[in-house]
Amino acid sequence: MSATLVAHPARYTAQLQAGLGLIPETQVLLQLWEPGMSAPDLYRRALESGHFPMMTARRLRNLVVEGFAARYLREADAPAGYMKILLPTLTSEELQQLCLLFTCRAQAIVGDFIRQVYWVRYAGDRELLNETARRFIERAIGHGRMIKPWSEKTIGRIAGGLTGCCADYGLLEGGARRKRRFLNIRLLDKIAVYLAYDLHLQGLSDQALLHHEDWQIFGLEASDVLAELKRLSLEQWFVVRAGGQLVRMGWKYESMETLCHVLSGR
Repeated sequence: MSATLVAHPARYTAQLQAGLGLIPETQVLLQLWEPGMSAPDLYRRALESGHFPMMTARRLRNLVVEGFAARYLREADAPAGYMKILLPTLTSEELQQLCLLFTCRAQAIVGDFIRQVYWVRYAGDRELLNETARRFIERAIGHGRMIKPWSEKTIGRIAGGLTGCCADYGLLEGGARRKRRFLNIRLLDKIAVYLAYDLHLQGLSDQALLHHEDWQIFGLEASDVLAELKRLSLEQWFVVRAGGQLVRMGWKYESMETLCHVLSGR
């Protein structure tokens, strides 16, 4: 993977200011949310729930609308619906990786930073600096990636937010600091199965699925993905047939809802 910014239809926003990983908050909000509930409805329920006693009403609204809803109440609320099914049986690491996936999809700046900077630096460095994140943002500004101009204060805040978000999701060490050590991360089996089915049911061909950028969030190239899927096929999640450059897969489950119920039962 190259550290050079590549063409991408998504523009960068400053929504990361509403919260970084938000994993504990996401757990609570998923428990409060019901299918069909809008972001304003969820905000009112969260406000009345008493689960956020130290948070101002304005801060809570930003958390729900700019943080939770932007990540999980997308695509007819599918991410929230599937995560609500899975939540009771997810380990803390599995929840962490699902939140990472949906955050990268919703906030392009996070996904691009991880794919284009984090994994490139991971290969040769021990630490990742906030200054590296700042340079990434400055290059993005130069390429016209922001929806509207960012102040110096916003640039500094988002630079720290990018490394802080990586820390929340287990890619970097935690704590408030300007440089953080890299941590080892490995895509967990349940999340790999979820992602494979999710991409397949979006209509991707088997070959395109292997090359999708979502895998790169976890440091996997197409050959790594194929190896993972072959291994997981031994557990009867799907069938993988690979010969030369051709990959064909047989899929066992016909909907994400069915898959999530099966995943939550194993």
